[in-house]
Amino acid sequence: MRISGNTIFIPGSTSGIGLALALALKAKGNTVIVGGRRTDQLDAITAQHPELGAVRIDVADPASISKAADRVLADFPALNVVIAMAGIMKIEDWHQPASFLDSAEAIVTTNVLGPIRLIAAFIEHLQQQPDSTIVTVSSGLAFAPLRVTPSYNATKAAIHMLSESVRLQLADTSVKVVELVPPAVRTGLLPGQEDSEFAMPLQEFVDEVVGLLESEPDAHEILVERVKFLRYGEARGDYDQVVATLNASDPHGN
Repeated sequence: MRISGNTIFIPGSTSGIGLALALALKAKGNTVIVGGRRTDQLDAITAQHPELGAVRIDVADPASISKAADRVLADFPALNVVIAMAGIMKIEDWHQPASFLDSAEAIVTTNVLGPIRLIAAFIEHLQQQPDSTIVTVSSGLAFAPLRVTPSYNATKAAIHMLSESVRLQLADTSVKVVELVPPAVRTGLLPGQEDSEFAMPLQEFVDEVVGLLESEPDAHEILVERVKFLRYGEARGDYDQVVATLNASDPHGN
């Protein structure tokens, strides 16, 4: 993915990593459209950052995805990058179904079906562009499990393998598939994570990501240094130690 000259749609970018990345990519010379469920948040963002486009989208709702895709493609026909940023994370207790089943279904719908439906909505258009990219967002927890978030871990592992598989299928097209693999970052993904000393500062993370996109335009995975501890535990042979350290570091494992 080239670092500038793109038209980029980022569902799930009204806060956290998504918004910070949207602003950083805009500063690099891209046209950027933020997406989110709440129109009041989108209005507030565009009032503060009028250089950004905004489209309402709920990635848990197939009809909303379809409507948003129609609007984005009508208003921004040069679209060539989709970053599937939207995701949810919940703490679960799997000792009894009442404490995990509803959250698991919601997490799978948003974190797995959401990106699949987004790709379906844009893939034909992206194949018609001379240079286009789908950016999926997995997690370091795709490679080492956090005890209290089983469904989230599983969905991010699914996104990793989906990215690997779709990249192979689209090798005969102009569409690249890039997987962004965040560590714990200081956002509101879980209660208390914004202030966690164990999580990576948000701007530090985004700055490193943008630097990697610029220096490694053909990379399949975007890995900041802090996530490599989780990403390569099995390859290094210290997976058990990685899992133990991850789950002992703080109540959320960050």
